[in-house]
Amino acid sequence: MNDSLTVDDLTFEVRRSPRRKTVEITVDRGGELIISGPPDVQADVMENFIRDKKFWVYTKLAEKQALQQPIKGKEFVSGEGFPYLGRSYRLLLVDAQDRTLRLEAGRFRLLRSEAVRGRDHLVRWYSEHALTWIRQRVRQWSNRLGVTPSRVEIRELGYRWGSCSKDGGLNFHWATVLLPPSLVEYVIVHELVHLHEANHTPEFWQRVERAMPDYEQRKAWLAEHGGRHVVL
Repeated sequence: MNDSLTVDDLTFEVRRSPRRKTVEITVDRGGELIISGPPDVQADVMENFIRDKKFWVYTKLAEKQALQQPIKGKEFVSGEGFPYLGRSYRLLLVDAQDRTLRLEAGRFRLLRSEAVRGRDHLVRWYSEHALTWIRQRVRQWSNRLGVTPSRVEIRELGYRWGSCSKDGGLNFHWATVLLPPSLVEYVIVHELVHLHEANHTPEFWQRVERAMPDYEQRKAWLAEHGGRHVVL
């Protein structure tokens, strides 16, 4: 279980990892505050780091608060729009078809009798299609970056779009394929570069930039708008 650290009115989840060499602050998609560091870093070192970065933290929190306008949840009725790779597709409830859910002729077609379980069916559909689409792009980018992940899996990752495990496996959130393709590719490149550099060091970002020169624009868009694509 991770510890917490409170500095004035800011409370951070503390994550320690032997893979980390430096201290880093993350303001997650939902505004959660995380401070990460090596296993032996002292609490007072983390506290001083937070105080040095307080203005940056408050700025990020203000940005996220401004963007967190109420978002209407989806209804599984004909005409509702659901995203896939950055495009919105209208839902059509049908009385009969050979599969529970399919994307056909620009529409998601769902059996009317399964509408009450629509979210489960859609998440399953996204997960299956994400695996195929992302694995193909991972192969392409792996060749360019000179790395080979041990596996590629689709999971529920909470507030993370992707993760890289200690054994070189890559995990991606099923909701990643709701984003435009250019953003999905940024997530893929980000995780693949972790096979070279475990932490977000200057060398890490240099490798990302060499592979994707406009990564900063993609990263900023994802931080500001990505969460709005995960509404089901």
